[in-house]
Amino acid sequence: MPMRHIIIYSKINYNNPYTMKPFTKLGYSFVLFGILMFNINCKEKTMKKDSAEISEVITKSIRVEKGDYGVTQNGEKVDIFTITNKDGIVVNIITFGGRITSLTAADKNGKMENVVLGFENLEQYEKDNPFFGALVGRYGNRIAKGKFSLNNTDYTLAKNNGENSLHGGVKGFDKVVWKVLEVNEGDKGVLKLSYLSKDMEEGFPGNLTTIVTYTLNSDNSLDVLYEATTDKTTVVNLTQHSYFNLSGDFSQTILDHEVEIDADSYIPVDSGLIPTGDLATVEGTPFDFRKAKLVSQDINADNEQIELGGGFDHCWVLNDYESGYRSVAKAYHSGSGRTLEVFTDEPGIQFYSGNFLDGTLPAPNGDTYAKRSGFCLETQHYPDSPNQPKFPSVTLEPGDKYSTKTTFKFSTK
Repeated sequence: MPMRHIIIYSKINYNNPYTMKPFTKLGYSFVLFGILMFNINCKEKTMKKDSAEISEVITKSIRVEKGDYGVTQNGEKVDIFTITNKDGIVVNIITFGGRITSLTAADKNGKMENVVLGFENLEQYEKDNPFFGALVGRYGNRIAKGKFSLNNTDYTLAKNNGENSLHGGVKGFDKVVWKVLEVNEGDKGVLKLSYLSKDMEEGFPGNLTTIVTYTLNSDNSLDVLYEATTDKTTVVNLTQHSYFNLSGDFSQTILDHEVEIDADSYIPVDSGLIPTGDLATVEGTPFDFRKAKLVSQDINADNEQIELGGGFDHCWVLNDYESGYRSVAKAYHSGSGRTLEVFTDEPGIQFYSGNFLDGTLPAPNGDTYAKRSGFCLETQHYPDSPNQPKFPSVTLEPGDKYSTKTTFKFSTK
């Protein structure tokens, strides 16, 4: 049978349309088969492309968007970066001072609200303000009389807190425009910033190259990684100065928040809020936060240290410093159900209860920030360490690298 077909088709008369029918039917079969295979192949490619696109969307569960935030009085452009994760956590960070301008988190009912005190425009951030949301350096907290000695050399710093230097001086890291080194989105949202603090800036020795990396994770935690190197022996103590109000209502104080701090000791201060050099036990004092308690419970206690700080404005000596990165503090607001947990590898944490907020600074809702409308948990080395030989060292040598990490994790209960 196959041989007969071969003979017949070899004798086809191409001028006779009837003799074309067997060939035409077979040709159509091949054409239809080819079209079918082409369609299947195209469909497979389309499915693969769609799958890849869907996979990319799933992989990029955390987004980073860039926007314009204005121009400083010195003519420097400032950008704002919005980092959003799949649970709706939204962090806004501007390059001026590396400041967190807002952080939106869900309450126990899923309502999203901003829980970080901030302003609505760059002009307000350039005015005097209590370091709202800022990266603080070169030295977080106070240095007594704006002086210290290093390698037999005396250094005099810019004074901006009475006779003391506070948070880096008159123009610290909170008042400069940081350079953007890296932006990444995906399973993490990453914003890496850098700033070169030149030798003798605000009185500090050495050209200090600082890199701070903000990372928003899928578990609703925000990592802050600080890194620095120097070309001359110097001191460094960096921190993040966000003010939190977990209620999401800045017209309310933080007195109804519960705070827990894993510390058996704290650092007493003098009238200028400079450490006396001693470490004091928290046992039997208003400073005992080893078990969670309301901020209001002891903030007005008849206690000399409370009176000196106008409330809480002290550094706690965190337990288990030798173990490195660990959970050190928690804050909880029962009305909203929001919880903030702080992790760090630092030896200390400054708990500040917003005592000096006085109702003169504008809040986004048209109100003002009243006394104790926000609190800070500033992870750091101890205040005035350059003048306190018993405290952990804050000296950074050329060839060494300063590196420390703090995490703010949000949840509800």
